[in-house]
Amino acid sequence: MPGIDESLTFVPLNIAVLTVSDTRKLADDKSGDTLVGRLTAAGHKLADRAISQDDVESIRAVVKKWIADPGVDVIISTGGTGFTGRDVTPEAIEPLFEKRMEGFSTVFHHISFPKIGTSTIQSRATAGVAGATYIFVLPGSPGACKDAWDGILVQQLDYRYRPCNFVEIMPRLDEHLKRGQPKA
Repeated sequence: MPGIDESLTFVPLNIAVLTVSDTRKLADDKSGDTLVGRLTAAGHKLADRAISQDDVESIRAVVKKWIADPGVDVIISTGGTGFTGRDVTPEAIEPLFEKRMEGFSTVFHHISFPKIGTSTIQSRATAGVAGATYIFVLPGSPGACKDAWDGILVQQLDYRYRPCNFVEIMPRLDEHLKRGQPKA
């Protein structure tokens, strides 16, 4: 049965939150607030928080900075995953992935469907790993952030969650970087 193994010790992660919006400021960023509230309530640490315009280069600059920061274990972005002309978050972040997390989108849509029906297909939620940092790209609504956190991330970012979780494999995320290039 999946669940928390209380005999293990919780391992707090350093999580950065990026809101992608042309209109939001920290004072009215409900989706970012939702994520910060949930991650801190779970015992994790807010490593950084930012708001970026809906612009590929602006988004990518923030995410690259956090990937390079050893004090950031996880990046969660919210916003810009729809289909309008300004929705460019997946285009900005997916090229940075060393490995895609295909199952994240599938599980996210599975969780969203009972709540919003077929409207879930309007989201291009995605996830991956870059520079030994987990990256999750969520829609810009507080409800979507709640669904992703409560239904996926709270468990997978908890070392105690069994049968497996993202935290326990973190020390091995950069193995390919340590081995060097293959010899021709």
